[in-house]
Amino acid sequence: MSATAYTSAVYNAADDLVDRNIREGRGAKLAFVDPERSLTYDALASETRRFADLLGRLGLVREDRVAMILLDTVDWPIVFLGAIRAGIVPIPLNTLLAADQYAYMLADSRAKVLVVSGALLPTVAPILAEIPTLKHVLVSGGEAKAPHRSLAAELATASDVFTTAETHPDETCFWLYSSGSTGAPKGTRHVHSSLMATAKLYGQGVLGIREDDVGFSAAKLFFAYGLGNSLTFPLSVGATAVLNPGRPTPATAFGFFETYQPTIFFGVPTLYAAMLHDPAHAGSTGSGRLRICTSAGEALPEHIGETWKKRFGVDILDGVGSTEMLHIFLSNAPGAIVYGTSGVAVPGYDLELRDELGRTVDDGEIGELYVRGPSAADGYWNQRAKSRSTFQGEWTRTGDKYIRDAKGRHTYCGRADDMFKVSGIWVSPFEIEAALGSHEDVLEAAVVAHADEEGLLKPKAFVVLKDSASGEDLEARLKEHVKKTVGMWKYPRWIEVVEALPKTATGKIQRFKLREEA
Repeated sequence: MSATAYTSAVYNAADDLVDRNIREGRGAKLAFVDPERSLTYDALASETRRFADLLGRLGLVREDRVAMILLDTVDWPIVFLGAIRAGIVPIPLNTLLAADQYAYMLADSRAKVLVVSGALLPTVAPILAEIPTLKHVLVSGGEAKAPHRSLAAELATASDVFTTAETHPDETCFWLYSSGSTGAPKGTRHVHSSLMATAKLYGQGVLGIREDDVGFSAAKLFFAYGLGNSLTFPLSVGATAVLNPGRPTPATAFGFFETYQPTIFFGVPTLYAAMLHDPAHAGSTGSGRLRICTSAGEALPEHIGETWKKRFGVDILDGVGSTEMLHIFLSNAPGAIVYGTSGVAVPGYDLELRDELGRTVDDGEIGELYVRGPSAADGYWNQRAKSRSTFQGEWTRTGDKYIRDAKGRHTYCGRADDMFKVSGIWVSPFEIEAALGSHEDVLEAAVVAHADEEGLLKPKAFVVLKDSASGEDLEARLKEHVKKTVGMWKYPRWIEVVEALPKTATGKIQRFKLREEA
């Protein structure tokens, strides 16, 4: 089936991702494994049918919504794919939020059922009575006290005989809530055909995932990047995914490398840097079966990619995706990697760089990135103005600033709202951050605009130092290093040493918080 066109009016993503593997003879093969449980493809098919039946018994009908506040365990794909099988819309939520944030999204989505991990129930429990549209709460793991129900107990009594809903390829399949860093989170609606589109275009077309792969993703399933890594891509070819319900620390990652010997590792720049500088695993060579790695969420600094390749002998494919496009649409590729760049358009996607007036810019000029492709979302829920601003006909506005060379290779400059001008010339915070990060004493850095005594904008840097950093003249040495690396006028006029940088749950630096602090 083409990644861009469906000739049939009936298409259900759960049938394609789960049942097709059964039809192709992979029923006994391992689909998912977490530290406590595992699921074969046969078991995954059975459990998703049971969950679909359970939703019907709870009174849900096609196009109703189910919210998920679930850690990455085998229950996650059961719930997500089981809902899709029934034509009911699952809505995975970030597992690191506060109660008031959950209250907003549960009310906004009007979900009738919530499936929540037992460990996360205490966080959300105080606000559940405030959500009038929420009718049932199912608890995954831990103890379920009335009126809540145990997911395991309910699945055990449900029937695994269920006829998959005959959904349309353009029918809403699931939502993902976008970051709320610039306002209230936006419910981003994706259709049934989008999941397999990302698998065919990036997962198979660029990454080259295959049936014998074992994938391990640091990015969680509630994140668009992690959803492709740990669910869509492996299921598209009958591979195996390793799920980590805990925090993605260097110790956890190295532990999973040793235990499960993954062939593909899906990371983020912050974790790659932390793993490279983790003293407890300085002698570790990772998984002996590892053949490729990917990075997304933020641009991967050149020195991190090169150091990783030198130590582990495996390349990192740095790429760019978004909640709105569901996964990576701009990427480096095996055999065509230039560290410090985001690569070229993934085949099947079209890219344009545009100026503030919407005109396309020439090679060598900075512009805002627009993308066109089959995995674009159908729009935001109940946010018409923002939908119109982001989804412009066939094109999706990303909010990222890039510069493109004559070969079509793109280099990240920063978010549109992070860019600023010094002496009338655009400055890319990421360029300065990469220069600081390449210094031997710096673990990571973030740069924002700050007004000097004349009210003119100049770069200010916040840096996290390595344990080995020393010297009273460190600030002067860092400034000189930036001058020599990226240009005399780009150096940070102020450098503040901090213990840690503020980040989202997916590892992105929250520069808006640093701007407020500055």
